[in-house]
Amino acid sequence: MKGILDFLKPKGDAPSERSGVDSVLFTTAFAGSGLDPSMLIPWEARAVEVGAKRLSSSQGVRQLQTLWSKDKNMAALPATSIERMERFVQFASVPGGRDLIRQGEYGNFMIVLLKGTIAVDRLQPWGEHLRLAETKPGDILGEMSLLDSGMRFSACTTLDDCEIAALSAEAMDEMMAADPHLAANLIALLARKLSLRLRAVSARFSDRPN
Repeated sequence: MKGILDFLKPKGDAPSERSGVDSVLFTTAFAGSGLDPSMLIPWEARAVEVGAKRLSSSQGVRQLQTLWSKDKNMAALPATSIERMERFVQFASVPGGRDLIRQGEYGNFMIVLLKGTIAVDRLQPWGEHLRLAETKPGDILGEMSLLDSGMRFSACTTLDDCEIAALSAEAMDEMMAADPHLAANLIALLARKLSLRLRAVSARFSDRPN
């Protein structure tokens, strides 16, 4: 367990030892909402739980560049900017049948699928199990909770062996302090993609018979 935790920690010194790291917008958001810290599921804990194994950062960045270059929204982020994300993102492989995100929990990380398929499911209040999507490489998951520190809307489960990139609240704060231009661009693109996704889900719900 210690080995997995060690390799999943962000690169560099501890935040208290880094000069210029003064952003705490993301890391304090959950506490500011009155959430009991024991209810928060960080990526480091989930990585151990699902048996995540470390991937090469350089390889992960290349995969991310290739995938996002084909995404009409994320393509606005230049390949050189994605290279700069390497110091903030954690790359890992995860076996099939593992819950990366669970509905109703609080988690301060988002995931980018690099390889494989992840199912996005929601259990409705009346008991209906709804499959919202089966994602493809390049898709982003969990960004809503990262941005608004809210409860997870749906569950995300690997359907086969997957490779992913994880970005935590702590890493977002580091990015805002160390590379604010990159952080601003990334947040703007995430917000745009999230808005489009919510519109699609809302349309799907509104089309369902009463």
